[in-house]
This record gives sequence, C-alpha cells and structure tokens, in this order.
Amino acid sequence: MAHVRNFGFAAQLRADASSHVIRYRNGRARQSGRGLVFWFRPETASIAELPMDDREMALFVKGRSQDFQTVAVQGTLTWRVADPELLAARVDFTIGLRSGSWTAEPIQRIETRLAGLVNQAVLQYLAQAPVQALLDAGPDPLRGALQAALAHDPALGEIGLEVVAIRLTNLAPSAELERALQTPTFEALQQKADQATFERRALAVEKERAIAENELANRTELARREQQLIAEEAANARTRAAGLAEAQQVEAAAEAERIRTVEGARAEAEQAHIAIYRDLPPAVLLGLAARDLAGKLDTIEHLNVTPDLLASLVGEFRREAPALPAR
Repeated sequence: MAHVRNFGFAAQLRADASSHVIRYRNGRARQSGRGLVFWFRPETASIAELPMDDREMALFVKGRSQDFQTVAVQGTLTWRVADPELLAARVDFTIGLRSGSWTAEPIQRIETRLAGLVNQAVLQYLAQAPVQALLDAGPDPLRGALQAALAHDPALGEIGLEVVAIRLTNLAPSAELERALQTPTFEALQQKADQATFERRALAVEKERAIAENELANRTELARREQQLIAEEAANARTRAAGLAEAQQVEAAAEAERIRTVEGARAEAEQAHIAIYRDLPPAVLLGLAARDLAGKLDTIEHLNVTPDLLASLVGEFRREAPALPAR
C-alpha cells in the first residue's frame, strides 16, 4: 500500500518496490513505474497502484464425473500482473489520495475471474471420464489440463494477467462414494490379513507337529536305548550268575577234594591207630584205657577195687606175660 502525506494543496506519495504506481492527470498517464516517490496536487491527480508480487488464491471446485459422481478438487493458483498499464485500464486499482488504500476491491474481482476460468476447466475435465478413472489417474493430469487451459485463454492476456503455477493437493470423491470405493480394498486387505493369519497358524501347527514328532522320536529312541540297556544288564547279570555259579562249583569241588583228602588222611591215621591197638593184649588195652580215662578226669574221689576184679586182672597178666628164660 502506498504512503501518502498531505501538505494542504500538495501531497507526497511513496510506493513500495513491489508496487507499480500510475499517476493520471487530465485522463492521461503522467508517471508510471515501481517504487515511485513524487509530489502531486490531490485536486488534479488520479493514482492507481498495482501489486507486482506473486499472489496466491485457494481453489475448491466440486464437479461430476462421467458416471454422475461428485468429485472435489482442492489446490492453490499463483498469478501475477504481466502488464500493469493494461490491467489498470481494465480493472479499477485507484487509491484514495488521503488514505493510500484502494477505493474498490480489484484483487477480489481478479480472483473471481480466475476462479470462474478454473471452474470451467475443471468441470470439463471431470465430465470426460468415470470417477474410478479420475481417481486412478490422480491430480497430475488435471493440473496439466488447467495449466494448458489458462495459458491459452485470451481472457487473461487481454487484461494483463499471467498464471504462474497451479498446485492441486486433493482430488477426492464424496464421503459415501469414498467408503464404497474403499470397501473392495478393505476386503482385499482383510483377505490378505486372514490369509496371513491362516498361514501363520498353519506354520505354528506344522512347527508343533514337528516338535511333537521330535519328542516322540526322542521318546522312542530313549525307550529303545532303555530296552537295550535292560537287555545288556540282564546279560551281564546272567554272566555274573554263571561266573559266580562256576566259581562256587570250583570252590565246592576244591572243598570236597580237601575234605576227602583230610578225611582220607584221618581214616588212614585211624586205621593205623586201630592197627596198632588191634594186636595188643587185653590187659594192655585196659591199662591204656585206664590211663586215658585218668587223664581226662580232674579228680578221683573214690576208687573201688574188688577182689574179683583184682584176681581177674592178675590172671590176665599172668596169662599174657611171656615166660622168663631159665637161668
């Protein structure tokens, strides 16, 4: 916005570098340029100020596709003044000589004209294809169509405007249609999720089966080894029993042999002993018997010797005694 200072019959205007100022006097342009500073007489001057920087406007258009479905388009359009003198001649950019602001709303008028051109191009584009094709293509083809349409539109060149850029941020159907279009995708994703869940469960079952088979194989192997160990222990026990029986047989045979040897020696000694006593006279045997008996008795308290016993013993001695040789 221009800065105006009034000094009675004269005033000074100071414009920004981004503004193009045109001073008219008596219906003719007296000064024209950017960032001007000049003095003027308010009662004889008319001044227009045009912005030379890039301006952005929001775009929002709703249209129908070829299959009569509502599609919304959102984005921004950037425009600038290409010919300020031509635009000033077609659109009122006059400023108040005391306030320095526009007396009308030129920017709104320009954006209204641009919005009308954009709406017409968007509606024509949307009506050429069904909604699914439009959504699959995305906003890039529509952006290209808008740029081409606005670049070759004579209405902009005639008033001195130029479209710098068009950016589309969204191209979407209505909420109900969007949910309907999303349903097959959701169903497909759900099917994939179910398939993944099924495969995961199948893999888990397969792993559990493999684990169970491994455990069964381990148990079978352990049972086989245990059976083998029991058989080996039984064989070892039989071998030990056989060895022990054989050792006992050998020991018994040795003991029997020892007993036979000892008993045989004892029997031979008895036989020899008996043979010694067999040829002795009865009197001697009685004497030996009495001696043995006396050796085995601790004390003899009474001894009865009868005359008959004494006579019998004397008779035996006489009978058994050998005859003495004559002298």
